[in-house]
Amino acid sequence: MLHIDALHYRHGECEILDGIRLDVAAGEVVALLGPNGAGKSTLLRCVNQLAGRYRGRILVDGRDAAALAPRELARTVSWVPQQAGGSMALRVLDMVLLGRAPHRRRGSGERDLAIALEAISRLHLDELALRPVDRLSGGERQRVMLARAMAQEGRLMLLDEPTSDLDLRHQVEAMQAVREIARARDAAMLVAIHDLALAARFADRLVMLAGGRIHAAGPWCEVLTPANILAVYGVHARVGCDDGIPYVIPTGAAA
Repeated sequence: MLHIDALHYRHGECEILDGIRLDVAAGEVVALLGPNGAGKSTLLRCVNQLAGRYRGRILVDGRDAAALAPRELARTVSWVPQQAGGSMALRVLDMVLLGRAPHRRRGSGERDLAIALEAISRLHLDELALRPVDRLSGGERQRVMLARAMAQEGRLMLLDEPTSDLDLRHQVEAMQAVREIARARDAAMLVAIHDLALAARFADRLVMLAGGRIHAAGPWCEVLTPANILAVYGVHARVGCDDGIPYVIPTGAAA
């Protein structure tokens, strides 16, 4: 569903992404890991054609992403940014309905509403559906943005720290929803996330970035090693699995 080949991106004199090669299959959840400044958000923005000029190839469903018209790109790629943008005075329902804009046509209103309401229910936002978004907490707003992306029904979903500002219960529920949607819709999910254990629990593969390059990639047990965590994050950690659930416990910063 997503093919990235030799992706380079510069900002001024700084090389933010340096030769990234990555594939994400339909139905797969891939988590992007790495410290701040590693290039996770920039990589997502390049895929969604928001970062400006880059070198390399990005194919979405076999098509050159750079050549797609904005409306066609929006039909294919759903996007959850780190921070919500404008339109915060809209009601939750109206905000989620914005995800249907690329698909909207004459006579589609009833279907659009049904899809929006399904996304709202999946993220447990039913009681907030008629409340203005600017009156919600940060975590509630983040769930609204997730619901909007789900209503957009892109076969590729780009999620930039979708669990930020969420409490533990809603972190788990959000990532469960991401995984369920990947399976149910055969959608590809590329998720930038800081919580290593949460990524290991719900992603099929992990991709660890450092300095704009892929430091490690594969199943969690190969990527989340104490050596990799020390090299990329500068932190000693204990990594293990309890009853099938992976865990990562930081034990101290490197000297």
